[in-house]
Amino acid sequence: MKIKSFTIGFLTLLVILCGLASQSVAQAVYGSIIGTITDPQGAAVGGAKVSVTSVTKGSTDQVTTNADGNYSVTHLIPGAYNIKAEAPGFKSFETKGIAVSVDTATRVDGQFVVGTAQETVEVTAEAPQLKTDRADVATAFTEQAVESLPIYNRNFTTFQLLSPGNQRMNGWNHAASENPQGSQQILTQGQHFAGTGFELDGTDNQDPILGIIVINPNLEAITETKVTSQNYDAEFGKAIGAIVTTQTKSGTNSLHGSVFDFQRSNSNFARNPFTQGPGTPGVPGGNWNQFGATIGGPVKKDKIFFFGDYQGQRSHIGGSASERIPTAAERAGDLSGLGVDIYDPCTDAGGVFHPACDVALGSRAQFPGNVIPASRISPQAKFLLDNSYPSGPMAPGSIPISLEPELTC
Repeated sequence: MKIKSFTIGFLTLLVILCGLASQSVAQAVYGSIIGTITDPQGAAVGGAKVSVTSVTKGSTDQVTTNADGNYSVTHLIPGAYNIKAEAPGFKSFETKGIAVSVDTATRVDGQFVVGTAQETVEVTAEAPQLKTDRADVATAFTEQAVESLPIYNRNFTTFQLLSPGNQRMNGWNHAASENPQGSQQILTQGQHFAGTGFELDGTDNQDPILGIIVINPNLEAITETKVTSQNYDAEFGKAIGAIVTTQTKSGTNSLHGSVFDFQRSNSNFARNPFTQGPGTPGVPGGNWNQFGATIGGPVKKDKIFFFGDYQGQRSHIGGSASERIPTAAERAGDLSGLGVDIYDPCTDAGGVFHPACDVALGSRAQFPGNVIPASRISPQAKFLLDNSYPSGPMAPGSIPISLEPELTC
């Protein structure tokens, strides 16, 4: 009995929490459709039934107009919807393909025509009207824009730079160990980059300490992104620069998905004439590869859906540098050509030799002519100088060194 009571209590608490969560979910996750229904004379029609149906999912939400003919359908996942209104004594009318965006109310008004309910008047969607329900200043990127815009390295935070008033912070970046996804520090309207808030499917997506985005979502999994730079709602009160809200895709009644693979090889890069001229190894070897897939579909048609995505990255990064090698005279101890004074760590200014070579810096004697005697060069150092560096024409100058570390992310 105790186990049964505990189970019932736990399930009851879970239902209550889910109910509270559904009421407190930020509007940034969803969009809405609002409007007014009138009769042929322009008078409000109360009690009219309005049905909003998702084109891709087939799910339907129904509401009834109030005494002023107004209706509102909230918590709509971004996408295309068909709207149908019905009332006794009037022909039903239907508007198809209404686009709903995140954190946006789409207005669809309707006017009945006298007739029977079996008759339907289909209305073509009109051009968007002036936004009157809110005063925010925002730039929205649709699913097509996210997929089509050329984004270097497919870094999601670059979309913030495509909206007005944003610029990348120069001169300082987070270390790769604390920023493995390469999030960029972007200033909005002159505000610090930590003043930008990030929301992913209605959840906080900002590191509270570093101030940068935590998850750079897979571009193939995004259905819409909105960058709000001014007059955002009070629910985003912690932000002082901008709000970046992102909504990921969901499943539909049809099985769908994508596969992608992006390659960038250093073998296709041109030489830099200033640093990779004749006598250098040229462009170092390297390859950058990003790949992944998405899949979504129905679990129960018109009711339950699934969607998942994966993204991986592999990179083999090379580099090149030019290092100076000692000349033949320098290998023999003659450092007079360096133009600096060379001091003996074992002999003080009075000419006294100290076997422990612990003479203080300011008390050391200078080698005569800045030449280290051959007897003072250790056999180990002489062996390395004679056998580990090339000799010949390249000795007085520089030798190119190619470094090719491998990094897997």
